[in-house]
Amino acid sequence: MSNRSSKAGHIPERTCVICKEKKKQKDLIRFVISNSEVVYDLSKNIAARGYYVCDVNLCLEKIEKWFSKKKKKQVKNG
Repeated sequence: MSNRSSKAGHIPERTCVICKEKKKQKDLIRFVISNSEVVYDLSKNIAARGYYVCDVNLCLEKIEKWFSKKKKKQVKNG
């Protein structure tokens, strides 16, 4: 009988903050916001709230626009 709580074979998924497409975590680029800047976390070990983006130029080009919207929203709600 298999153990239902076992995570064997589990493949973590994350959602791209730009296109909202779900993909395998290993296929996305993680970044964090540090000192009001976008910092890419290629080693995936920076201790901060992480966000993920597709490794596609179209999504990568839109990060700054996404970040500026996020900052405006935080100031408005803050």
